Amino acid sequence: MDVGTPPALTGRRSEVRRLEELIGATRARTGGALVLRGEAGIGKTALLDHARRAATGLRVIDAEGAEFESELPFAALHQLCAPLMEHLDDLPARHREALRTAFGLAQGEPDPFRVGLAALELLASAARDRPLLCVVDDAQWLDVASSRALAFLARRVAAEPVALLFAVRLPVAGGELDELPGFVVDGLGDADARSLLAAGSCVMLDDQVRDRLLAEARGNPLALRELPRAGGFAPPDASSVPSRIERSFRARSAGLPADAQLLLTVASADPTGDAALLWAAAQRLAIDVPPAGTAAAATGLVEFGTRIRFCHPLARSAVYRAAGAEQRRAAHRALAEVVEPAMDPDRRAWHRAQACAGPDDEVAAELERSASRARSRGGVAAAAAFLERAAALSLDPAERVERTLEAARATLEAGATDTAAELLTTVDDAVLDDTRHATADLLRGQVAFVRRHDGDGPSFVLRAARRLADLDPARARDCLVDALEMALVVGRAGGVLDRVLDAAGPAHPTRPPDVLDALTPLTTDGHRAAVPLLRTVLDGDDGPLWTHRPALASVLAVELWDPDLHGEIVEWLVKSGRQSGSPLVLRLGLALTTSHSALTGDIGQAMAAIAEEAAIADAVGLPPVLYPRLYLAAMRGRRGEADEVFRSAAAEAEADGGEQLVVTADWAAAVLNNGSADYPAALAAARRAVAHDDLGPAAFSLPELVEAAVRCGEDDTAAAALETLTERTEAASTGTGLGIAAYARGLVTGVEGHYREAIELLADSPLLPYRGRAHLLYGEWLRREGRRRDSREQLRTAHDLFSGAGIEAFARRSADELRATGERARKRSGHGFDQLTMQEMSIARLVATGATSNEVAGRLFLSRRTIDAHLRNIFRKLDITSRRQLRDRPDILS
Repeated sequence: MDVGTPPALTGRRSEVRRLEELIGATRARTGGALVLRGEAGIGKTALLDHARRAATGLRVIDAEGAEFESELPFAALHQLCAPLMEHLDDLPARHREALRTAFGLAQGEPDPFRVGLAALELLASAARDRPLLCVVDDAQWLDVASSRALAFLARRVAAEPVALLFAVRLPVAGGELDELPGFVVDGLGDADARSLLAAGSCVMLDDQVRDRLLAEARGNPLALRELPRAGGFAPPDASSVPSRIERSFRARSAGLPADAQLLLTVASADPTGDAALLWAAAQRLAIDVPPAGTAAAATGLVEFGTRIRFCHPLARSAVYRAAGAEQRRAAHRALAEVVEPAMDPDRRAWHRAQACAGPDDEVAAELERSASRARSRGGVAAAAAFLERAAALSLDPAERVERTLEAARATLEAGATDTAAELLTTVDDAVLDDTRHATADLLRGQVAFVRRHDGDGPSFVLRAARRLADLDPARARDCLVDALEMALVVGRAGGVLDRVLDAAGPAHPTRPPDVLDALTPLTTDGHRAAVPLLRTVLDGDDGPLWTHRPALASVLAVELWDPDLHGEIVEWLVKSGRQSGSPLVLRLGLALTTSHSALTGDIGQAMAAIAEEAAIADAVGLPPVLYPRLYLAAMRGRRGEADEVFRSAAAEAEADGGEQLVVTADWAAAVLNNGSADYPAALAAARRAVAHDDLGPAAFSLPELVEAAVRCGEDDTAAAALETLTERTEAASTGTGLGIAAYARGLVTGVEGHYREAIELLADSPLLPYRGRAHLLYGEWLRREGRRRDSREQLRTAHDLFSGAGIEAFARRSADELRATGERARKRSGHGFDQLTMQEMSIARLVATGATSNEVAGRLFLSRRTIDAHLRNIFRKLDITSRRQLRDRPDILS
């Protein structure tokens, strides 16, 4: 051990250095986050204590996860933010209200994916006066809402003078914190362990006992201090080190008087550490506090001060588990009686529930009210926990079933799919009526849709529809459409359409046609029979289909070869998502914005939409959607970037079983390889995409298949694909579809008129890449016919369109064709998006429209300081000096 090193930091040189580097950087006004991971007692808390001592010049604020409080939404985030609430008025109104509602200080439902940004703004505002060190111990017990918000903070404090330190107990997972930077705190080496044992032991140990203690402690510092005090001379123990430490803590309280033991139990049952609550509860239990408190404090397990603190989290759990069941119930009963119902009704309800020895309908109803309050505050995980406990305490079988189903629904919404599935296994189908049985099947279907490699989703939903067929035919058909919508949203629609339509049966003459009636002829009679009905149901008597089935509507717009309709759906989705604050709707809208922008040749907008979707995904703790990146990679035509996206897509599809992602990747590969003139690779990819013949990208793969097949001499394949393409586009009768089919026909027939027809039909199409391809294919045909002068005009037009939009592979192909005619393509100046990252492109476009730094920060879930730092990089890369100059860059704001 180094001279002057506290015993608790023996052997922790590298860990201490990491902490001090972070604190030094924060002191210099550059923040960051670290997660300390390790088993109980390994020394995480000692390292956090050292960080607090080392943080001279910084303001230190603390929060702590609590196992018994892990269901209360935003409880830990509130702990962290409470000392900073004097800065609340410095925040924009919507951020101020987000925090107030999240912390229960105002009525209403918080915007869950704004809470993290609001907390970031609060910390940043407080740190302007003095840098901050935020210390969060026992982070494995954080409530889900706090965990997501704090992980969001940790990923965004780099530009702020804020440091976040977390301690997470292994093997318990840290949830949202698992992906954050940090280090594992391992056991001490032999020499350091011996030094710590010698420094901390209060008894003389002979060599044999010392060696056995060292072997059993396995370098765990808390074990090295505790085991000699309790059980040090006992026979060897095969149980885990944390378990032995808990027993050593338990042994300290074993001989206490009954009042002292009960006082310790009450303290362990209240994770808030509120001294006033403890003394009020003790009075309720008629505990003689002075002698009981003196005896309990003498164990060293707990400190009774303005806040009740246990010496270690394991000490709290050891005391709680050591108490008998009746003693624990008495402690919770007393705490429930002294918690102010108006101020903290949820904690009171939870204590009452823990005090129950058996079912209690009154307490179950109170828990149900707590669940409603938790849901209104965005605490879906808390609502699920309250409902699950309410179900367990319900005497009435019908109430128990209803609460269990509601708990499963809330648990699924909270993302705990396995827990939801387990809850549904407790539902006794024999006691369900058809309506509740259908509800249970729908929930089981939703669980299966979300679970990877679980193909039972459609079966459950179809079973629910069958149960409702006679009771509520309209809802039964809604279930069938829901099955299709869910399959499309999760990217596993393969085969689902056929099963849904089989279950739907034939159209009923007395009922107005619905989307299922329109989809049936699409699969049986083809597009010519289906298109009129599809257009009717897309408009809808009760509003456009996309207002309640956006994924299905967007796919049908593709089937109709109608880019204008697709653009309308995308615009509505983004606007609706922004107005409602729904992350799900807005992410879907932004993902489709990327796809639409890529197809229309707006690379900058596609990049910006990807960046914003990723920011929202990060804010809600989910991975970004991958398929829009495939659209961008295909159209942009950068082989290296595309290969990386293809690898990610393949890995995700293998892990998730997502057929649609596979089809999209095959379409993207076909486009990319056709652009690069690698026709055999394009042919293979297009064949795979078309073979799925599902709704969506398979339709747009047909022209890729025609082109690749013609170039590879596969005439029969090209003719068959052209026939299918023609049938679909003639039925849709849009200029875009007919134009694409016309240039595909020119490839097969070699008739000049078909190429000219394609150029005329596509002249007004928003799909710029396909306009360019019509000119490129016509120019290639003209060159091969020996008409070099005529070909140059078409190839120049193609090159200008492609290079102007940044569609690089097709631009190179056009340039190569021009060179073959004896002319060099004009060099274009670089695009702004070639120099910027996706996030920078998103910021640049927003600023170019006149958005302030605060407005951009709100859109991208970053702090204003971070936005300003990005702007400096953008100005440097583009060689400009002002926001006004951004507006004058057409390559930024197209």
